Amino acid sequence: MQNNREYEEKYSNLDYICGVDEVGRGPLVGPVVASAVILPKNYYIEGLTDSKKLSKKKRESFFEIINKDALAIGIGVVDNKKIDEINILEASRLAMKIAVNNLKIKPDVILTDAMKLDMGIDEEDIIKGDLKSITISAASVVAKVTRDKMMEELHEKYPMYNFIKNNGYPTKVIWSCWTNAKIFGDKCFCCSLALSNPSSCRK
Repeated sequence: MQNNREYEEKYSNLDYICGVDEVGRGPLVGPVVASAVILPKNYYIEGLTDSKKLSKKKRESFFEIINKDALAIGIGVVDNKKIDEINILEASRLAMKIAVNNLKIKPDVILTDAMKLDMGIDEEDIIKGDLKSITISAASVVAKVTRDKMMEELHEKYPMYNFIKNNGYPTKVIWSCWTNAKIFGDKCFCCSLALSNPSSCRK
């Protein structure tokens, strides 16, 4: 079984270990959302891991626990216009930096899921970090649930795209609109939906 406290143990001499992760690099609709989380020292929750490996019910349960127990949580959001301006990789990096800057506590060290931030704070960028660090796992869950809630709100406005189910990931209808938007601009010409990378259409 994967030890997801490996890096927390490595930095156990420090008070404020910050895990950072993002979600939204794959979808064509919606923002990139990042979370930065600082947990209490020696913190552990049984079953907490990479958000992609958890059911929606489990993610939401962990989300509530993390929000109650964390010493600090910061959120960063980068929208479709900025994504198109600087590319999805740099937008992900920017969202993560915003999340760190939104923490109420300055971290002693930043742990990321293999994303270099260069914020003038000690940092370790870990391949598969969301499996190896419980702090990154917590950030992964907070980012995922936060973005899902944003897509649920978008679904209420544009129910024809079924964002509540696909969260903006490519589907036939989204690919159709993405193609139209690439030709006609950053909004779908037949439904005027502002697109993140651009995307979706009722056609």
